Amino acid sequence: MTQAIQKTLRDSAAMRWTALLLLAMAMFCSYIFMDILSPIKDLMQETRGWDSTAFGTMQGSEVFLNVFVFFLIFAGIILDKMGVRFTAVLSAAVMLIGACIKWYAVSEGFVGTGLETWFTENLNYIPVFEELGVSPFYEGMPASAKFAASGFMIFGCGCEMAGITVSRGIVKWFKGREMALAMGSEMALARLGVATCMIFSPFFARLGGEVSVSRSVAFGVVLMCIALIMTIVYFFMDQKLDAQTGEAEEKDDPFKISDLGKILTDAGFWIVALLCVLYYSAIFPFQKYAVNMLQCNLTLTAPDADSFWASSSVTIIQYIIMLIVAAAGFASNFQKKPNMKYSLLGLSIVALITYCYMGYMRQSAESIFAVFPLLAVLITPILGSYLDHHGKAASMLVLGSILLIACHLTFAFVLPMFKGNAVGGIIIAYTTILVLGASFSLVPASLWPSVPKLVDAKVIGSAYALIFWIQNIGLWLFPLLIGKVLDQTNPGVTDPTQFDYTAPLVMLASLGVAALILGFVLKVVDKKKGIGLELPNIQE
Repeated sequence: MTQAIQKTLRDSAAMRWTALLLLAMAMFCSYIFMDILSPIKDLMQETRGWDSTAFGTMQGSEVFLNVFVFFLIFAGIILDKMGVRFTAVLSAAVMLIGACIKWYAVSEGFVGTGLETWFTENLNYIPVFEELGVSPFYEGMPASAKFAASGFMIFGCGCEMAGITVSRGIVKWFKGREMALAMGSEMALARLGVATCMIFSPFFARLGGEVSVSRSVAFGVVLMCIALIMTIVYFFMDQKLDAQTGEAEEKDDPFKISDLGKILTDAGFWIVALLCVLYYSAIFPFQKYAVNMLQCNLTLTAPDADSFWASSSVTIIQYIIMLIVAAAGFASNFQKKPNMKYSLLGLSIVALITYCYMGYMRQSAESIFAVFPLLAVLITPILGSYLDHHGKAASMLVLGSILLIACHLTFAFVLPMFKGNAVGGIIIAYTTILVLGASFSLVPASLWPSVPKLVDAKVIGSAYALIFWIQNIGLWLFPLLIGKVLDQTNPGVTDPTQFDYTAPLVMLASLGVAALILGFVLKVVDKKKGIGLELPNIQE
């Protein structure tokens, strides 16, 4: 009888995984909006006059307030003081507001308005920030890009707040259970948003034969409304859990500035934080340029306008096949019967090959890059389960860094050698993209579950906020740097499909080298101090 009374929602596998699904779906929607303009960079240049510098400055603006106004630090304090459920709903609401502003900025309704005139004439010089060389705007930047950047800053505040909230929520629901598997699974589902964005953003932009970039952003705004609904449902679910356990929400736990001092003086924390900024800076900024990079390095011939491969229906079919790849591959990890496990795995592989073939026939750079998260979806649960039961988190980070370096160098030097070879180039592209996605899955499955081993449970929210803040410095800087490097190394190039991406890719590979060195340092520190990063999360 006592056991029945003590059983809570958290003790039910179905309930805690439902809570995870709600959080993951909200992040899925936010990931789509985060890169909603990435696969249509060429269209932004053609229809809105955004060169690579304007595009990169706008993309980097997402994290500007988080970094330079320290919003992420405040977000961590809000999370520790107000709790997971309040912060989850707040973050979704902030993302929706920012998304609406960005949509209006790129819409036809913005053109010719007094607001466009104001943005053209103002924000060309921002005191202090201009002197420091970190201004989010510059003279000559298109008004639509400035206003879109303003909305993207607001969206970024909510998005990064959501990121630390989801991590804290997973710790709350899964601590002592399958936490690495939960974190890895959440990121696997969220990253399907990248593939969804790559497929549907160009689809909506070109729908009906008339180019309209605002349709793509409007699609993202609708998804942000869905994200808000998901967090509201989670709010009531989390509230019921606290009512069952009798625990007070985290806001009753006093926050002290001295607690941050304890975090900041920990060597292990700093190594993990630097690993995070290096690794994520080599991935997320790359995603924003990846489609254009493929357009510049692959020989793509558009299919006949009246053929099946040029129709809008093929986009829907390809996306359904992509979902089959992800769902079958993900589900295969949870099957106890070998026959069912290998049947699902086989289905996933066949569907993946079919998807790749369709991408080749469509001659579409965006659908080629959309395979990025698919292998990650398949192997993330495997990695998470392995880390939960066997450990080796630091070793996984080292492996991820090696794969990261190899992939960016392949894009820089090997892929251009196959330009003119329609089949060979696409095979190299698919293989490298899949491996890069797989390497990325090593980070959430191994890095994020390590944070609770480094800091006290009371300040986990603040610890995640500090890591995200440090990470955001890279996410602001590198989209901007890539854009500037592209313009500097491609003088006079006006065709957005003719850029030379060698220099930006080498720059990103160098981040992988630094991450690799830090990975080895982390292994030494872990062994010396007994942090337990190589130990399993589930102590049996």
